[in-house]
Amino acid sequence: MITQRDIVIIGGGQMGLSLGYYLRRAGADFVILDAEAGPGGAWRHGWDSLRLFSPAGYSSLPGWLMPPPAHEGYPTRDDVLDYLARYEARYEFPIKRPVRVESIERAGDRLAVVTDKGRFAAQAVVSATGTWSHPYIPEIEGRDLFNGVQVHSAHYIRPEDYRGQSVLVVGGGNSGAQIVAEVAPVARTLWVTTHDPLFLPDDVDGHVLFERAVARMKAGPGDTPVGGIGDIVMVPPVREARARGNLASVRPFERMTAEGVVWPDGSKMAVDAIIWCTGFRPALDHLAMLGVVEDDGRVLVDGQRSIKEPRLWLAGYGDWCGPGSATLMGAARTARDLAGMLGNVALVKTLESSLNRAASA
Repeated sequence: MITQRDIVIIGGGQMGLSLGYYLRRAGADFVILDAEAGPGGAWRHGWDSLRLFSPAGYSSLPGWLMPPPAHEGYPTRDDVLDYLARYEARYEFPIKRPVRVESIERAGDRLAVVTDKGRFAAQAVVSATGTWSHPYIPEIEGRDLFNGVQVHSAHYIRPEDYRGQSVLVVGGGNSGAQIVAEVAPVARTLWVTTHDPLFLPDDVDGHVLFERAVARMKAGPGDTPVGGIGDIVMVPPVREARARGNLASVRPFERMTAEGVVWPDGSKMAVDAIIWCTGFRPALDHLAMLGVVEDDGRVLVDGQRSIKEPRLWLAGYGDWCGPGSATLMGAARTARDLAGMLGNVALVKTLESSLNRAASA
């Protein structure tokens, strides 16, 4: 049996919910397919102490502001999970879970979405699966020989798991800085980065970062604004680590051994664990049959619409498919624009079907 919908959204995280808000308000015929067992998307897998970079009001989905947390400081992972669950219930989105999308195929004038719970057919499919399920670890000589613990930040949970150990934290972004900040007090920790980390001023928060991302996307050649969204935000734990002197970093090791790593000068270091904070790639394996994924792991898009398959749209993977679209506050802006375009597509298809039926009557 094939379930027919005008629009199928793959992914029930912050982007899927934001898009669902606008489509529901427009009365669109859509369904959200989510592989998770419950609400929250990638936030379900954040480490225990993860917090937002900014106040709740700056990190809200469309239609309903995130309530301020009952505790001091910015919202925690659990605050975000609670908000997303209540947001989903508030608007009664048509979500099916857990449903794992296996592939998308061309099926006449529609796309067929093949899942472990059956097939869906749609005039337009939005891929909003994010990046969490596709963590990136660089290929380093000897990595498979290492006998210690290797964990990507996607699966890091708490610093107590490394108490008393010798730990390398690899990666100079925000996740690397935050994990170094909380592991260093309980373990012998060394931060490995490709260059000296860049720290933002103490008063820069997530709202400033998003506006900077938008400015970068709008800037013309030779007129790129100073600063980047990859620079490290000085959240309280990172400021505390700076005060302790824990934020010094060293350049990368050349290879790995069973016991540890080998540095460029030939010296060896025994290591118990390596935490890879080396980023993510778009989770797009389900698009393989469409032949739209390029060698760099991305899809060529015009805005959010696939150039090679116009019935496919992408959102929430990074600035290449919407400024700040991988953030809570950026998801709302991207979803608003995308919902308008999807509405136009669905209307045109409906009119075409009506005209075809009239012509054959």
